[in-house]
Amino acid sequence: MFDKRLLEQISEARLRIKQGDVIAYPTEAVYGLGCDPLNQKAVEHLLALKQRPQSKGLILIAAEVKALDQFCKLQHQAWSQKILDSWKQADQAITWVIPKTDICPSWISGIHTSVAVRLSHHPIVQALCGDTVLVSTSANPATLPPAKNCQQVMDYFNHHVWCLEAALGGLENPSQIWDAQTDQRLR
Repeated sequence: MFDKRLLEQISEARLRIKQGDVIAYPTEAVYGLGCDPLNQKAVEHLLALKQRPQSKGLILIAAEVKALDQFCKLQHQAWSQKILDSWKQADQAITWVIPKTDICPSWISGIHTSVAVRLSHHPIVQALCGDTVLVSTSANPATLPPAKNCQQVMDYFNHHVWCLEAALGGLENPSQIWDAQTDQRLR
């Protein structure tokens, strides 16, 4: 599925995440900044790079539903099936705001009692996540447009972020964000 160069980049990205680095990688529509959501220093570094307040919270992405269980209360809810069904559609990217678990760190959820989560069909994201979860926020400082390639990531962040060069997923816009409990579109 991936050529040797891409496999090497994925391996390096996973190692960098494990070491606490912030990386940039392609998502469905834009480049994302990511790190280990359980590494507070890495998340704080990511927030500083983006010039984003911790209070807003961050999106988590995964390749598998079960990877999200430690962060959100997705299972056995009135709206659970609606969310699972939305994630089966590979031609769209939908992020859901879901009540968080007691162990979801505040540096991920911000001031909220919920957390934003998404399953990704992008093959790079799936390879990066495996059976874990990754922070995913657009690769740009606040108020600037999201990066669409590694050159734009470098223009924004100089050499403070390592970038995995690969194709975007083909969508025009970043993921829609919906509130699971109210069924309201937030973005």
